[in-house]
Amino acid sequence: MATDSEAGFPCALTLDVPFPDPRLASVALQALRVDKELSSLVKRDLSVVAPEGSAETTVLRVEYKAATNRMLRVAVNSFFESLALVLEVQEELDVDVVEARQAQGSSG
Repeated sequence: MATDSEAGFPCALTLDVPFPDPRLASVALQALRVDKELSSLVKRDLSVVAPEGSAETTVLRVEYKAATNRMLRVAVNSFFESLALVLEVQEELDVDVVEARQAQGSSG
């Protein structure tokens, strides 16, 4: 049986965003956590988890609950814009990512 809070938020979506290593996943979590949802009709929970069969927490998990499908869509679209910015900054500024790409390019 659904609780009162679940009944008020019937629309849900879980996103798993993989990262190359635990540090980058943690940095993304910290950067995205500061932006709170603007609407009280949307709830979001961010965490870093290990993919199945692994001990390393390299997956950013985002769990959304919303009062309507429209509110869920708007919230998720906004999240993807923020995530894209975080990924661009990591790609441009994170030396480890750049070095890993260079190593992949020279070996392939």
